[in-house]
Amino acid sequence: MNDILKNSQEMLEAINLATLEDLFSQIPDEARVPSLNLEDAKDELEVQKIIEKIAKKNKNDYIYFLGGGSYKKFIPPAISAISQRFEFLSAYTPYQAEISQGTLKTMYDFQTMICKITNQDVSNASVYDGASACAEAILMTCRINKRNKAFVSSNINPNYLEVIKTYLWASGIELVVGEKPVQDDELACVLYQSPNYYGELEEMPQKNGKELIISCVDLSSLALFEPPNSDITVGDFQVLGIPMAFGGPYGGFVACKDAYKRQLPGRVVGKTVDKEGKEAFVLTLQAREQHIRREKATSNICSNQALVALCATVYMDLMGENGFIKVSQKSYDLAHKLAQSLKEKGYNVLSNNFFNEFVFEVKNADEFLENMRKNGILAGIKISDNKILTATTEMNDDDDIKAFLNNL
Repeated sequence: MNDILKNSQEMLEAINLATLEDLFSQIPDEARVPSLNLEDAKDELEVQKIIEKIAKKNKNDYIYFLGGGSYKKFIPPAISAISQRFEFLSAYTPYQAEISQGTLKTMYDFQTMICKITNQDVSNASVYDGASACAEAILMTCRINKRNKAFVSSNINPNYLEVIKTYLWASGIELVVGEKPVQDDELACVLYQSPNYYGELEEMPQKNGKELIISCVDLSSLALFEPPNSDITVGDFQVLGIPMAFGGPYGGFVACKDAYKRQLPGRVVGKTVDKEGKEAFVLTLQAREQHIRREKATSNICSNQALVALCATVYMDLMGENGFIKVSQKSYDLAHKLAQSLKEKGYNVLSNNFFNEFVFEVKNADEFLENMRKNGILAGIKISDNKILTATTEMNDDDDIKAFLNNL
């Protein structure tokens, strides 16, 4: 202990400080935690019992109508069985392509499936989430157009918007937020979301000049609706068999027209043949700071959500095209059934053109949601004092709808 104290004092003296307190003097008192009040160390068995006791306090049998960017979806058990095989867990970041062929193939399959769903030419092998995908796509357009101004629809997920603001502030890019874009020759892009945060399906904006159009989509909705013919398509793939997990980790994708592929962030996996003529997979467009001059890098995303993307790939394989359409159709039908029933009971539903979530009006949102919660129903997200955003997925059924309506 004396040696530790002596070494600590020597280090403080080396940076011209007298005490350890001086080292943290820049941190205001209100931001400090005086004590963590930790108990003495416990063995593993004791800790398990404590955690189980705490976990039993959680109520987890609610009927679920929450959405807003995170959805309770059916997750086939086979996903975890496959994704947790050691071949994937030990090779999730394929720096050595020759020993990561299985991982590279699933990443290639992921890109292929994303391209098929979005009707785009090229996709990357994932980014962190839908929010970072939006921000990275904006940076792409600024590099392509050599402009520093972006328009973002005010109807986008507010969490996405906060991330976009941070990215653009750090990059010196001007952000314009509004309902509809206007003629502006300095715009690099227009980003909109469909379905938007309020569940409404939006038409792709018309170009007013040379700006590029970025569509933020819900992949599940594209099982039923034509994908937009945008320059870049982005989104979050939590809906593809990824648990809600208290908000993450999720996964995002960026897909684009072939002309813009060299500006994609993250990794892109390609298929080729080896010297023996056998099929082989390689990391191809790697415009990252680890591979080229930092100022030429397209992104600081130095890894991808490979394990999460693997789960999404397995999900799409297991569900197949018919299964993917079936669960999306069920989500759509249940949402519209609930909305119609609410209208019949005198509630004002604010949109008829939606996929699986919508906003409706109540007298008092807090009271409404609390009453529903007491009756075992998480009825939605408070949008304002009298507006609620509610969603359905394939995990709901007719009995859930009846329970919702019976507790109004």
